[in-house]
Amino acid sequence: MNDPVTIRRLYGRRQGHKLRAGQAALVEALLPRIAVPETGPLDAATLFGDERPLQLEIGFGAGEHLAGQAAAHPDTGFIGCEPFLNGVVGALNHVRDGDLSNVRLHMGDALEVLERLPDAALSRVYLLHPDPWPKARHAKRRMVNHGPMDMIARKLMPGGEFRLGTDDPTYCRWAMMVMNQRTDFQWLAGSAADFLSRPADWPETRYERKARRQGHEVWYFRYARR
Repeated sequence: MNDPVTIRRLYGRRQGHKLRAGQAALVEALLPRIAVPETGPLDAATLFGDERPLQLEIGFGAGEHLAGQAAAHPDTGFIGCEPFLNGVVGALNHVRDGDLSNVRLHMGDALEVLERLPDAALSRVYLLHPDPWPKARHAKRRMVNHGPMDMIARKLMPGGEFRLGTDDPTYCRWAMMVMNQRTDFQWLAGSAADFLSRPADWPETRYERKARRQGHEVWYFRYARR
């Protein structure tokens, strides 16, 4: 396993443009009610008050996919992790507008949440369009590296699913290389069409639509925890 200090380091911005008054009010009113507790062990009972399946999304962007999955699976608890404040605001809007009671948000590093969950606690982990860090010297910053994947593997239950989406050719090749080196995940692809077409239960995001408008191919990877 990689040095834990290395794999926990968070890269990227926490805030972009200044929030409007309504957005700031939403953060103050709603985020404290659905925020992941800052300290202590985490499980379904702690987060949702009962025993239920849990899924986690790493870097949920504006929250479209997270909200779509939460609306489709109201009896599952969804944990969304995003360091970018403006993305958190987007997710809060979806939670409010969809009256989603099964979402909890963490504004920060997903690894900080993952390490506090019991092993085999998650039925799915999503990583959609992560920062590709395209320069070779920055490859260690990519989430698909053996250190983070070791932790994800521990937190997924046997048969649980890791989903990765990317429109970056470098990240696509890198992820295939890393995942093909692992014996604890099985790639759920029987043909090229299986990772060139978005599964029906994979809500589209605005980032994905933008990538397609720019002429980018999008790849969809599904791996089962052995």
